[in-house]
Order: sequence, then structure tokens, then C-alpha cells
Amino acid sequence: GQDCAVFEPKEGDVLVFSTDPITGTVKDIGSHSVHITANDLAASGAEPIGIMLTMLLTPETREEELKEMMRGVESACSQLNMEVMGGHTEITDVVKHPLISVTGVGTIKKEEMLVTSSVKPGQDIVLLKWIALEGTLRVMREKEEELSRRFIPAFLNPIRQMEGELFSVDELQTAKKAGVSAMHQITEGGILAALWEMAESSGVGIEVDLKKMAIRQETVEICEYFHLNPYQLTSAGSVLIFAEDGEKLVEKFQKEGRQAVVLGRTTVDTARVILGGEEKRYLDRPAPDELLKMYESK
Repeated sequence: GQDCAVFEPKEGDVLVFSTDPITGTVKDIGSHSVHITANDLAASGAEPIGIMLTMLLTPETREEELKEMMRGVESACSQLNMEVMGGHTEITDVVKHPLISVTGVGTIKKEEMLVTSSVKPGQDIVLLKWIALEGTLRVMREKEEELSRRFIPAFLNPIRQMEGELFSVDELQTAKKAGVSAMHQITEGGILAALWEMAESSGVGIEVDLKKMAIRQETVEICEYFHLNPYQLTSAGSVLIFAEDGEKLVEKFQKEGRQAVVLGRTTVDTARVILGGEEKRYLDRPAPDELLKMYESK
């Protein structure tokens, strides 16, 4: 559940590091990799300042595709006021799809660091944005031609416009200023994995309402079409936030035009309870991300 490592070169000032491997289509992998890493840094309270990246590309990758990936990286870094500090690019037949491994660096005062051990029983659990956010975009990129035959443009266009929702640094900085206890970006394994990770690492229990988990209709229909479970689909850009007064934080987000909702609360015991109407079940260990099915089907 802890998204970053922390290094203290001198007393009081710390450097924060986060690393993420990202696979995907050339069209989105560059910008996605930067946003995911920057969000992880911001979720720990840090200010993102730069990245190092290693790009492993298939022998079929063309030079123009590499340039397109780097344009995405540079555009996202410019938006976030981050530097590309260095990296390595290699053509290799050991990967089936382009792979970018990003190491992000951020800075923060030691006393401002947000860690999972700060989560206490009786706190609200807030979901910022929608579940399966990133996964919907990734499926769209992977299967755009097939989806274009299945759905009308008026349905697909709003999905394309969701790209900007991957950027959550501003919202995370707003949450930090509001005095939250911890934040955790929802990535591989979806919201169920994120809830399990936070409960496991913080040592508290959770009780959340499945019906309160915000999901876009486009996500519902795409997941139904490809037989994917949206609760186990990667959702970078969406964040779990733990706070003493979740409703106040949600109200603040909503005034800024942001989607947010209180899902439930942390508990004294270590039970991980998911409520769905009259049904009550317990979280299992995280399952593989549903996005893997998109690559397995190729």
C-alpha cells in the first residue's frame, strides 16, 4: 500500500522515489507512465520533480513510434513541471509489447510525509474519481477498431475525453492541505486490490459499500462487452483517501467540479468487509488485473 520509498539525505528534508512499469499502446504509454508515477509521488504528499525512464521496445517498433512515446512523456512532464532526468532505450525481443519503467523523484519536508501507518480506525474512506478509469482508456486504445464497430461515436468520444482525468496531482495536493491521513492511487488489480493493500499495510479493518463506488456508464458497457470485472481493473488517476471528515473533503472536491464519494470507514478489527445491498462478503487477496486479458487475447 505504500507507493513510495523515502530517503533522508539531511535532517528534515527527504527525497521520495516511486517506480512503475507501464505497458500499452504507443498512443498512450508515454503520457500514462508519467501521470501514474507523478500521482504516486503526490499521494505520499511529495512534490514531483523529475523522472528517469527505461524503455524496452519490440524489434517491430518504428522510430516514429519511439518519437510519439517521447512526445507523450515530454508533454506530461511539461504539464507537471517535471524534468526528464535521463534514462535508457533498448530494442529487445524479450518483450511482446512496449514497456516503460519509470522512476519518479519528489521532495517533501519529513513531517509532511503521508504514510499508511497514519491510518487509524474510525476514519472515512473517500474515492476520488471513478473505478476502472485508466483501464477503460487502455481497453479503448487496445480495441478501438472493434469498439468502433460496436458503439456509435457519441458513446466513444466521452471516453477519449477521460484522458485528462489521469492527472490527479492537483487534487492530491488539495487533499494534503485539507489534512488527510493517507492516500493510495488505484493501480493494478483495481479498487479491490487497493482496498486490500491499504488494510494490510495499515493494520486496520475496512467496511465499504460496493454500490457507492462511482463508475462511468461507458466503463460498465465496455467491461460487459469484453467480460471484464471493473472492480479488478487498473484505475490510475483514481485515488483512495483516508480522512477524519470524509464528507467535508468530498464537499470540497465537488465545489471544484471533481467526482468524489465516501465509500465507508476503517474499523478497529482487521476484517475487510464489502457490502452490496443485503449481501456481505470479505475481500480476498488481490487477483491479477483484468487488463491482462486484453494482451492474452492477442
